[in-house]
Amino acid sequence: MTTASVTRRRVILGSARAGLAAILAGGVAPLVLPRAALGGASRRGANGRLGVGIIGVGIHGRGHLKRALKNPGMQVVGVCDVDTTRRDAARATADEHYAKETPGYTGTRAFVDHRDLLAAPGLDAVFIVTPDHWHAHQVIDAARARKHIYVEKPLSHTLRDARAMADAVRAHGVTCQVGSQQRTEFSRRFIQAVEFVRNGRLGTLVSVQVGLPTSRVGPSAVACDLPEEPVEPGLDWDRWLGPAPARPYHSVLSPRGVHDHYPEWRLYREYSGGMVTDWGAHNLDIAQWGLDRDDSGPVLVEPPRVQHGHYGASLVYDHGVEVSHAGANGVMFTGEREWLFVARDRLVASRDDVLKELGEDATVRLPRPADHHADWLEAIETGRRPVCDVEVGARSAACCHLMNLAYWHGRAMRWDPAAWRFVDDAEADAWMDLPRRPGYERPVA
Repeated sequence: MTTASVTRRRVILGSARAGLAAILAGGVAPLVLPRAALGGASRRGANGRLGVGIIGVGIHGRGHLKRALKNPGMQVVGVCDVDTTRRDAARATADEHYAKETPGYTGTRAFVDHRDLLAAPGLDAVFIVTPDHWHAHQVIDAARARKHIYVEKPLSHTLRDARAMADAVRAHGVTCQVGSQQRTEFSRRFIQAVEFVRNGRLGTLVSVQVGLPTSRVGPSAVACDLPEEPVEPGLDWDRWLGPAPARPYHSVLSPRGVHDHYPEWRLYREYSGGMVTDWGAHNLDIAQWGLDRDDSGPVLVEPPRVQHGHYGASLVYDHGVEVSHAGANGVMFTGEREWLFVARDRLVASRDDVLKELGEDATVRLPRPADHHADWLEAIETGRRPVCDVEVGARSAACCHLMNLAYWHGRAMRWDPAAWRFVDDAEADAWMDLPRRPGYERPVA
């Protein structure tokens, strides 16, 4: 890095620290909320189960459906999808399951429009498992309808979406869990890693490297240039596109029938942010957690040093720690004394002593929910915030969007995580959102 870059970074970080001091001095907001005072949603249905609906029943949505059917605390009352084949298959799966309890059961309802599902009787909560460009509409509509929400990561398609969604959830007093499951199902290694880091096992933290998988178009997303194909029968293609620009159908975006793979809509900017948002919502989330910045975020975004490079963009925080996109899939924390690397399949460190069990004198102990669904249900029941609350998801998504903007526009940007805007940068502020097609405007909370 050049002397000029270092000087510029110090100036930017110095001014940013002053603006953030009051926010950071206030600590983390309390986890338990007085739901009755907020006028929030109900906790359980009349039969003692939470009445849930699944919005989006592709491969991931079907996974949530099957788990919900097995959960004695939930009752699936409806499914929603713009594809007739997937929608009918999901309804049949639910009816078949409940017919074992009540022979001849055919009570699961199916919908094309998520707003019709939200109005269904007996519905208390929804799983939102749709492409990213639909998340804001569905989360805000669900919050306004006072339904609890489980929404898959990344929370949002844009920076503006993320803020609007978190504000809507708070305004209506509902519980929202974001599906960054490395804080739960894959949690043992990640929880341990973050506890070691935050209890000082590495010494003062110096840097973090976040590795992400790549795809056939690179780690970030590209403009969609797929050719036209005949539309899948029974698919409401206009509604699949929703707020995105009008374009011809292609099966890469919405695969035909009941498919068993993850569709590649996530590779195109009109619908997602590529691997930077897909996997960044996992690994940048762990970086945020390790930095103890769940209620804040970076103050400076820098592009890769190689022009138009696919790796090397970085986020710099108020205390000077740099989080860079580099290395193997996982998160590498480097301190003044030691280093630690964590991924889903391993936890390794520079010395074995780093990974020794924490003693009673540990100052940081993290929650250890065994299951993301169970944590969400408990949060609904008690009124506390779930382990990956909407604000946590919004700020981790912001890290992803900021990194993508650095790749797409090739320049540094100062970010104010408290004000949720760029600092003295009208051009960058305009990149916080995307235009929406008429008729698919983002709902107002």
